Amino acid sequence: MKKHRNTTRDTRYNQYIHPRWWPTWVLIGLIWLMAQLPRRLQQWLGIAIGELAFRCLPRRRHIASVNIGLCFPELSASEQRQLVRKAFHSNGIGIMEIGQAWFRNPEGLRSRTEVHGLEQVTAALDKGKGILLLGGHYSTLDLGGSLVSLFIDADVMQRDHNNPLMNAVMTRARERHYGVALNSKDLRGLLRRLKQNRIIWYATDQDYGRKGIVFAPFFGVATGSITATSRIAERSGCAVIPFSHFRHPQGIGYDIYFHPPLENFPSGDDLADATLVNATIEGEIRRYPDQYLWMHRRFKTRPSPDDPGFY
Repeated sequence: MKKHRNTTRDTRYNQYIHPRWWPTWVLIGLIWLMAQLPRRLQQWLGIAIGELAFRCLPRRRHIASVNIGLCFPELSASEQRQLVRKAFHSNGIGIMEIGQAWFRNPEGLRSRTEVHGLEQVTAALDKGKGILLLGGHYSTLDLGGSLVSLFIDADVMQRDHNNPLMNAVMTRARERHYGVALNSKDLRGLLRRLKQNRIIWYATDQDYGRKGIVFAPFFGVATGSITATSRIAERSGCAVIPFSHFRHPQGIGYDIYFHPPLENFPSGDDLADATLVNATIEGEIRRYPDQYLWMHRRFKTRPSPDDPGFY
C-alpha cells in the first residue's frame, strides 16, 4: 500500500491545486482581501469579530473567564467579565492583523511602531552565542513578528498548522520577515541556529502536558512550565531576552519591547528558572491584560492528576 505523504511542511503552492484545497484557498483569499482594507476599518471589523465570538463561543468564553478569574482575583465579577470581553475584542483585531502580517509590507507601519531596548539585542549579539527572544502569545502575535523584522534579523519557532495548505501560507509569510520558521519540536535546528549567533523568537507560555515540566507560579497559580528553556540556554550559552509587542489602546500604533537578558539563567534550579520566566511573562501581560490569549487552557495540567480541573 502506498503510504500517505505528510505534506504539513510542503510549502510549494503547486501541491495544493486539488479541489479538496479550494475551500482553504477561498479562506486565504478572504484573509488577503481583508488585509487590503483601511486600518481603521480592519480594527472595527476585528472588534465585531471578537464580539461575535464572545457571544457565540461559550466554551472559549468559559476558558477565558476561568483564566482571568484565577489571574485577577482582585477584580470584581463585573470587572472580570469586562476584561474577558475586551480580550475577545483584542484577539478579534489580532485575527484581522494576520492578513496585514502575511500579505502586506510592514514598512507601511514603521512610522507607527516604537521600539524600546534595541540596544539589549545589539549587546547580546556581540557575545556571539545567539539570543532566545522570550515571547508570549499576545493578540499581536503575527503582526508583531512582521514589525520586529523592521529592526532585527531573527528566526521563529512555530507550531505548524494542522491544515497543510494554511501551514504553507503561514510559513512562507513568516519567512518573508523571519529568516527561518522552525518547527516547535526541532530543538536540534534551534541549537544549530543559536550556534550561528541567530536571534530566535521562542514562547513557553502554553500548557504542553506533563512531560518535561515543573509547577511554577504564574499569577500565583502553580502552573505546568517547561524546563526546556533552561536546557537550551545551558547547552548554547545564549542570552534569553524578554520580548513583547502591543497595540496602542488608542489609535493605530504599536510598541515593541526588548528587555535586559535574564540574569543568572540558567541557575541550575529548574523551578527557580521557570519561576523567573513566568514572572517575566506575567509582568508583560500586566501592561495590557486584554491583549493576551486568555482562550487557551493555560492551567489544564494540575500538580497532581487527582487535583480537580479548573475548566
